[in-house]
Amino acid sequence: MALRYWEEKWACKALHPKTKSMLNIRFTPFPVLETERLLLRCINFEDAQQLFALRSDPNIMKYLDRKPFKTIDEAITFIREKILDNLHRNDGILWVIEMKDQPGKMIGSTGFWRLDKEHYRAEIGYMLHSDYWRKGIMKEAILVTIQWLFSQTDVHSIEANINPENEPSAAILKSIGFEQEAYFKENYYFNGQFKDSAIYSYVKGIHFK
Repeated sequence: MALRYWEEKWACKALHPKTKSMLNIRFTPFPVLETERLLLRCINFEDAQQLFALRSDPNIMKYLDRKPFKTIDEAITFIREKILDNLHRNDGILWVIEMKDQPGKMIGSTGFWRLDKEHYRAEIGYMLHSDYWRKGIMKEAILVTIQWLFSQTDVHSIEANINPENEPSAAILKSIGFEQEAYFKENYYFNGQFKDSAIYSYVKGIHFK
């Protein structure tokens, strides 16, 4: 009897498949975005020197839990194999942040570097040169990219995974409306240490309407 029930249960499910397919998203043509102060654009190899400056700075990399770049070649490889390949596969998108009054100068980046297409969820990442901290620039950039993501794609929620010691990053997320969903103890191993992770989320229809 139990086996028959199991077979009937799954046979019925087969007659009523889920109608919602996986997230279908395309990042071409690349969406150039603007705010009052900022231009957000696609990265190119001319940005390699400034990307290297960002990702070799110990103050900027302190809470990213990634090894700082040691050579410009690492920045070039990162642009080609991480950022642009991800973009061309429609698996993620990164915007260069530049000030409108300083055209061509990369001062940071933000974007959605990982997509969970099955669950319509994106993971956000961002960084900013320390000369531009505490000026509201990162919040301004994140807000315009979220607005674009939710208005132009079917992504339903955004996740941010941060080092809990990075209080300024947590403050930016909270000011935008992100809520902490989870706290994982020593779930990440980096540089000989186990580190904690804090997970924040932003959901379409709840935080963004």
